[in-house]
Amino acid sequence: MNMNNAMGDYKKSKASTTTVTYDLDKFEDKTGNIYESVCVMSRRANQISVDMKQELNRKLEEFANYTDNLEEVFENREQIEISKFYERLPKPTLIAMQEFMDDQVYYRNPNRKQE
Repeated sequence: MNMNNAMGDYKKSKASTTTVTYDLDKFEDKTGNIYESVCVMSRRANQISVDMKQELNRKLEEFANYTDNLEEVFENREQIEISKFYERLPKPTLIAMQEFMDDQVYYRNPNRKQE
């Protein structure tokens, strides 16, 4: 299954930051198969998770303190704020579910004939 995100920026997602109860029939309606819908959302959530982790690591790398003294602890307010920002973002699973329900995820099943 190939997928692309039409949305682009998960930080602007309107996904909830808390647990949400969904009607499973709505997921099934999107693909005709609940398991296929869950697979699409799962793969998209993995993509989002990897992107978020890479972006966070790039930003925190700017603050890396390469010293030989392991006991030295350096706290940087900006670093703490960046970490808190990412902690407040919706979880990748919730973002993926919202994108899927809003038809913002392109997916195709190569085993099915394309119309």
